[in-house]
Amino acid sequence: IESTTVLGKRWKDTAETVIIGGGCVGVSIAYHLAKAGQNDVVLLEKSELTAGSTWHAAGLTTYYHPGINLKKVHYHSIKLYESLEAETGQAVGFHQPGSIRIASTPVRVDELKYQMTRTHWHPTPQWLITPEKIQELFPLLNMDKVLAGLYNPGDGHIDPYSLTMALAAGARMYGAQIYNPALVSGLTPTRDGKWDVQTPHGTIRANRIVNATGFWAREVGQLIGFEHPTIPIHHQYVVTATVPEVKALKTELPVIRDLEGSYYLRQERDGLLFGPYEKEDKMVLQDSWVRDGVPPGFGKELFESDLDRIMEHVEMAMEMVPVLKNADIINVVSGPITYTPDLLPMVGPHQAARNYWTAIGFGYGVIHAGGIGKFLSDWIITGEPPFDLIECDPNRYGKWTTVPYMCAKARESYGFNNVVGHPKEERFAGRPTQRTSGVYELLKGKASMGFHAGWEQPHWFYKSGDEVGYKPNFRRTNWFGPVGRECKLVMEKVGVIDLTPFGKFIVKGKDSQKLLDRLFANTMPKLGLTNISHMLTPTGRVYAEVTITQHAPGEFLLITGSGSELHDLRWIEREAAEGPYDVDISNVTDDIGVLGVAGPKTRDVLQKLTQEDMSDSGFKFLHCKPITLAGIDLRAIRISYTGELGWELYIPQKDMATVYQAIMEAGQDMGIDNFGTYAMSSLRLEKGFRGWGAEMNCDTNPLEAGLDYFIKLNKTADFIGKAALQEIKAKGLKRKLSYITMDTDNVDPEGNETVWLNGKVVGNTTSGAYSYTTQQSLAFAYLPVELCSVGQRVEVELLGKKYPAMVVQEPLVLTEPTRTRLQKKAKSSP
Repeated sequence: IESTTVLGKRWKDTAETVIIGGGCVGVSIAYHLAKAGQNDVVLLEKSELTAGSTWHAAGLTTYYHPGINLKKVHYHSIKLYESLEAETGQAVGFHQPGSIRIASTPVRVDELKYQMTRTHWHPTPQWLITPEKIQELFPLLNMDKVLAGLYNPGDGHIDPYSLTMALAAGARMYGAQIYNPALVSGLTPTRDGKWDVQTPHGTIRANRIVNATGFWAREVGQLIGFEHPTIPIHHQYVVTATVPEVKALKTELPVIRDLEGSYYLRQERDGLLFGPYEKEDKMVLQDSWVRDGVPPGFGKELFESDLDRIMEHVEMAMEMVPVLKNADIINVVSGPITYTPDLLPMVGPHQAARNYWTAIGFGYGVIHAGGIGKFLSDWIITGEPPFDLIECDPNRYGKWTTVPYMCAKARESYGFNNVVGHPKEERFAGRPTQRTSGVYELLKGKASMGFHAGWEQPHWFYKSGDEVGYKPNFRRTNWFGPVGRECKLVMEKVGVIDLTPFGKFIVKGKDSQKLLDRLFANTMPKLGLTNISHMLTPTGRVYAEVTITQHAPGEFLLITGSGSELHDLRWIEREAAEGPYDVDISNVTDDIGVLGVAGPKTRDVLQKLTQEDMSDSGFKFLHCKPITLAGIDLRAIRISYTGELGWELYIPQKDMATVYQAIMEAGQDMGIDNFGTYAMSSLRLEKGFRGWGAEMNCDTNPLEAGLDYFIKLNKTADFIGKAALQEIKAKGLKRKLSYITMDTDNVDPEGNETVWLNGKVVGNTTSGAYSYTTQQSLAFAYLPVELCSVGQRVEVELLGKKYPAMVVQEPLVLTEPTRTRLQKKAKSSP
């Protein structure tokens, strides 16, 4: 019954979706859901629309993003903002003078070239331009240090208040209801996965809720037991009075981003507006809000400004744009914007709470609002993300994301806003977390560590004579030689790798097989066996790749990549709840350590430490057994992601160091040593192994990714995505994953580069590396079906240069099981 009148409108006591928060992001979600035809969309705002971070934002809009699919988000936002006024009748104050990112050092020029090859295969308009062109576009610039620029026509700025009001008008026009002031005071889950949303005006029963509350996100999360890792930081920008030289211009200046000076600058009426990003030691976190909550009533207030804190950047801006020296400052805006530890927002459904979605942690809410509203609306309506955006998955954080970690990371990320974005980038603040493997203490001084979902994992190991430490570069750097040494070790002797960061789940119970048969496209392994299986979305795209072992009757161990632990667990738990299935699902990621042992001498090393028969006939490929090794009970699976003879050992964390030391001792006379993930990546590429997140993800179907072997379209169970795949197969593929070798010099592909043919963009690489075994660069790339034949020549763009490449037969190096099988066959044939 909708008879009550609240705030001059009829009160709805049920809703399909309740969005909490009336900033530009929340209002955009309401607009997109209502426009897509969802009937009962309600937005609750505790004070007034735009209160929080939206109203005081500088309003910058740009097509540019260093990520891959976030470019799509930016693109949609700009296209929407261009047409919003015509659609809603509300002016949005959108200026599109373009923008230029300025490179004033050679390494910055490399960075711009690196970003160009990652953009050519997107619709994003982006060009590398010369100093002459920069001066023509921005005549007030001091050109002394300018070497090049990255130009995005169509970039600019929008009035955040007007934008939000236009989106709100659109949302109402399509039938959404917006209530304000309407504070959410409680959130109670119901048994059937719905939510009771309590407000002073009454309670709404919602099928799902979306937390879009900006710097109140933690407080709303706390209502249901979450500690979202979001923190407000102080961001300042300066507005000047009229500058005669600006007023005299006939066209609006493009926005500039001086990367070395770490600030943005744009025209504001006849003056200038510029905003710097201070270094870690200067920037200010509002950490008291994390501790004590946001002060009641805070909404359209600002912090006290502090020009001293940004003086260094002001001086750099005056040097780059000399007319600033004589400009009068009329306003310094210092307001809260929200950061997450890695600077990316948390967007999507949350693990461990059914039908609870987040759209929080936006450091750049204005440019993200349009695209994220569409992304989330599509996901809510269709049941799957419209494209892969795992870097923004709220489930990338976990219990290891503590407040001290979050504060250290937010400081670092703010200062990192304009730091050179190298490939294989590492950031060290807040590390290590409480999430360390049982061998971390033994390895930490010997290796260059990478960070994976809170874990420290060795990338490569040091030997005397190596140039040690993290030395990022766009070209081959200090790890290139050592990684070759580690590949040789695994190919010729025996190596050990810490694989503890894998996500690990146990699924058991009466319906375990039934649930997994519904979730996975492969048949489930028999008792004591292991296989590789894929979870697909309803439209047949690859949601996850998981290694599954049935280690006890009806009890399965599931292993996934570190970055997808809670992403995959949420998908599994959702299906289990909605089935419903009688199963028990537990996350054992932190309890179990994993060592990979690989290379031709692996069997000899392990056999020294166990009574179990480790021979080829005694312990077959893809078999799993409980064994006792060096006196420790553990589980061994004969599998190796290097493609060489190998086992993975699943060990209680407390016993991991004991097992590791025993293996190293047993293998001493066979040349045993450590290897890291960089060597594993090179070896897996040589063997033609696909990787989730690169060759396959929510942008690809398994048939174009060449995963046919793992997809059992004839299995009885109706797995998710089966019907869609049958349709895809019947229609035929437009593109396929190809395996290509390249003639390069001191630079190697790493994925997401543009592939060219006859001056046209024809595809993109997905991952790449140097093959030490065959002494050449290689990559996987998606190409149109007609260009996938072996011998087809193409070009791959690296750092502004097009390198010759050729489609070759995969793999370059046969896997150990294949080599063994061929040897046996050769021996038995007459």
